[in-house]
Amino acid sequence: MEVLENFKDLFFDVWKEGISGINISEIIIALIIFVFFLFLRGVFSKFVIKRLEKYVSKTTNKFDNSLVFSMEGPAKFFPIVLGFFISTSYLSVEHGGIELINRSLITILIFWTFHQIIGPLSVVIKSVGGLLSKDLINWIIKAIKILILILGAAAVLELWGIKIGPIIAGLGLFGVAVALGAQDLFKNLISGILVLVERRFQVGDWIFVEGVIEGTVESIGFRSTVVRRFDKSLAIIPNFQFAENAVINNSLTTNRRVNWIIGLEYRTTSDQLKKIKQEIESYIQGSELFSKSGDTFISVKIEQFAASSIDIRLICFTKTKNYLEWMNVKDTLAIAIKSIVEKNKASFAFPSTSIYVEKN
Repeated sequence: MEVLENFKDLFFDVWKEGISGINISEIIIALIIFVFFLFLRGVFSKFVIKRLEKYVSKTTNKFDNSLVFSMEGPAKFFPIVLGFFISTSYLSVEHGGIELINRSLITILIFWTFHQIIGPLSVVIKSVGGLLSKDLINWIIKAIKILILILGAAAVLELWGIKIGPIIAGLGLFGVAVALGAQDLFKNLISGILVLVERRFQVGDWIFVEGVIEGTVESIGFRSTVVRRFDKSLAIIPNFQFAENAVINNSLTTNRRVNWIIGLEYRTTSDQLKKIKQEIESYIQGSELFSKSGDTFISVKIEQFAASSIDIRLICFTKTKNYLEWMNVKDTLAIAIKSIVEKNKASFAFPSTSIYVEKN
């Protein structure tokens, strides 16, 4: 009986002392509290968050969609942080490590929330911001998110006594060394920022840089821009090319120009020339395919007497700026001009050479 009595005393002594001086009863209760909060997290996720996501998916407002989906992670993490804090607060023994864990979890939650809320705010900025392009806003958002992550990591490290000052100083020296060997990288980065600030082009624009690229912009990155060429191949162009060369943005064209030389034979009479010019101009004036606004014009004039032809210069502008539609308009105009020339019994000239043979 004495042995059993000793065992009982030892058992209750161990139960009371527990782990690191924490009573095992308190540990069990703390675990029950934490598991309860994990259960609440599951219920909250299933019945609250999922219903919110289902509700906002039916709305046309992009902000609430972005807000709910962005805050899903921090919202699920909050019960874990709160449950750990309450369960550890129940323990009667103070432990510095537990307080550091609580502080770290709360710090992570705060910075994670800031990081996630940037997304919904960017939706608002894009909808009302007229000064900055969407691509530049995306760049700024990425930079802010990276800054928040760095600050959050620094805050957690400071909590655990890891001084970040020497780390930053070391990174500074390393950065100088890298900068000397990565001048092209920084040149492309600065060029990309200039492209976005100056709004030279944006995603979806058709651009042309002589000797470099022609195609549709698919994305603008920190170092390079991705352009889809018209043969459907993909080109990745360093951003400095757009800063050092003239960029023609065809997507900003208000109208497309038709600039043709119509060469008629020298045997064409003056009356035929007048009628052909008048009928071509009348056709363009009467067609809905061509622009007649104040900043465009229609010109059908005799330009010169060339070596083999009388040249008429035709200049006009189409209403469409779409490339394929512009090609169709030119096709229609070419057929109409040929009909006008044939109707007036004239002919198109072609390069010819006259040879005179002298007879002895």
